[in-house]
Amino acid sequence: MKIKFLGGCNEIGRSAILIDDKVVMDYGIRPSEPPEVPLDGPFPKSVIVSHAHLDHSGMVPSLMPANKKRVPEVYLTPVTRDLAQLLSRDTIKVGKEQGFCFFDEDNIRRMDRHTHPVNYGERIILDGSDYDAGYEVRLFNAGHIPGSSSVYLRKESEDISLFYTGDIKLGETRLINSAQPAEFPRSDILMIESTYYGREHMDRREQEREFVDSIRETVNSGGKAIIPCFAVGRTQEIVMILHSYGITPYVDGMGLSVFSLFKHHPEFLKDAKALNEAFSDAIFVNSRKRKKVLAEPSVIVTTAGMLNGGPVLYYLKKVHEDRKSKILLTGYQIEGTNGRRLLEQGCVETNGEVVKVNAKVEQYDFSAHAGDSELKELVSRFCNSGTEIVFPVHGENTVEFASWTREEFGCEAISPKNGEEFIIK
Repeated sequence: MKIKFLGGCNEIGRSAILIDDKVVMDYGIRPSEPPEVPLDGPFPKSVIVSHAHLDHSGMVPSLMPANKKRVPEVYLTPVTRDLAQLLSRDTIKVGKEQGFCFFDEDNIRRMDRHTHPVNYGERIILDGSDYDAGYEVRLFNAGHIPGSSSVYLRKESEDISLFYTGDIKLGETRLINSAQPAEFPRSDILMIESTYYGREHMDRREQEREFVDSIRETVNSGGKAIIPCFAVGRTQEIVMILHSYGITPYVDGMGLSVFSLFKHHPEFLKDAKALNEAFSDAIFVNSRKRKKVLAEPSVIVTTAGMLNGGPVLYYLKKVHEDRKSKILLTGYQIEGTNGRRLLEQGCVETNGEVVKVNAKVEQYDFSAHAGDSELKELVSRFCNSGTEIVFPVHGENTVEFASWTREEFGCEAISPKNGEEFIIK
């Protein structure tokens, strides 16, 4: 089995792993300025998408050019299919605003025609008539966002298998059920995300209480609590948390469209009724109502989670000098994004203008990724079941993760670089 890493090595973003020059697992975009895309590689025959976040799915439509007689077949869960289309269309919109264009609406429609929804546990075969060898593929709940998957792939002719965790969450959240490693098959190769290697998550309930206390303190002092969130997963989780504590938020941005989409896929949710009740209590906002929302102390949940576009920039420009107000970041901020700039430099850039933010900035860890001990638990489970090679990816500490794995289990562990290729026999 030949493995080539086209992105996502020693970084978070543009995940893309090519197998035998034929199958690519994920094909994403890195939301930096300017955006970064996977390295060039052979044109694949199949694409397996672990989940719909743009750093894993955002460049799949670019693999559907009109000048190709044959384009890849795409395999993903039903909810990931719908989310990928929604986010791809938003990428076109953002690209027009920011001056980049990787694909168009025709590419998205072509992607849809070549998409095959796959349920968790369903066994599919990438047929040998289209390959030198067939591949068995199964998807497993990764617990990251609704529809997120870990990918098991076995090359039948060589009887060699790999397991790609994608973005994975073992701990409980309000929105979806966590991954169940006991259900994962053994594999010869493990590719594991490493976003939070070396860092543990705070107790979820304690984090919620601190978050809610800060919001109440902000509103009681006459300020606005601006809560930037990823549209997929994080917006819905935060609205559910606020509802459980009796707080009615304003909700702005694409998170509303994602909620509507989730309602059509209740089987991928932990408690569809609880999600519906939380959003029934929220107040929806569009561009015409934003000024009114800021006329009084308020709680505003809005996209985008890393402040690279979206309604959040409107709110930031309006409250940046208000020391009573707060910006409450709810997750990891990738290097090169406005969110990271805000944390490190106290400013953001919008429409070419650098805006100094005097409002208080707080960061909370409502991560949908496994923490350090959970990542180590996964590696232990696989290595003790016969895994011989481990590739840590999707993180900034993959060298350290690989070193720990070698020392603990004596197996081969490699921190790959973008563009590197490996032959596994």
